[in-house]
Amino acid sequence: MKRDFSYLHDITDDDRLLLSKVLDWAETAEEKYVTRCSFFLDERQCALCEKVLMSQKYENYLLWGGYDGAERKILCVYAPYSDINKNDLPVVPVTLSYRKEDKLTHRDVLGALMSLMISRESVGDIIVAEGRAAVFLKDTVADDVLMSIKKIGRVGVRAEKGFDESMRPQVSFKEITGTVASLRFDSVAALALRISREKAAALIKGGLAEIDHVKTDQPKKLVEVGSRFSVRGHGKFLLRSVDGRSNKDRLHITVCKYI
Repeated sequence: MKRDFSYLHDITDDDRLLLSKVLDWAETAEEKYVTRCSFFLDERQCALCEKVLMSQKYENYLLWGGYDGAERKILCVYAPYSDINKNDLPVVPVTLSYRKEDKLTHRDVLGALMSLMISRESVGDIIVAEGRAAVFLKDTVADDVLMSIKKIGRVGVRAEKGFDESMRPQVSFKEITGTVASLRFDSVAALALRISREKAAALIKGGLAEIDHVKTDQPKKLVEVGSRFSVRGHGKFLLRSVDGRSNKDRLHITVCKYI
């Protein structure tokens, strides 16, 4: 399989190493029927891996983070005709229970895991709710967490394998509406950030922006409805809808900012 990643913009040396490894796995899966699984990948890494596998027309892979909608996921590359499903991936959910009057944050839970010398790559999403938190772990570290975590800070916790499907990340949005001349990235970003199009274009050209977790320095790139985009230092956004045209033929759009 070709290792030419020139069609991917602004990827790092670490990205190239990851993508080359993924293509090696695909070749091994086809030739030797060997299944390979990654560590937890962030959203951008997942998007890059999917793009590269699709470019090779390789379809025998799964991305799974332990629940539908997970941000951090493990990639499984398997051989054609293999009977693989998401339950076969090395993702173990662990629920940490504690008194409802105690308060823990995402940072508290992650810090407790890091104190066990567990790498960030072995930890998927962390969901914090009232009196409990769910963490998704690589199977190689799950037993250590189950046996070792008794307290987080001053809060006593009980660790048990499993995940209550009713626990879901609570996502809040601030709705932004307005009109733009087109769905060019600089126009949409200018509305979302409440700055001029020229300033938005400068941020994009400066390498500070992503669309659907892929970096771009092209202000003219079109943003599709349903796409998520971010500008470093200004937050993450979703282009939710195009709501018609104004009398001056401008597009009415709705952008949601993650808060």
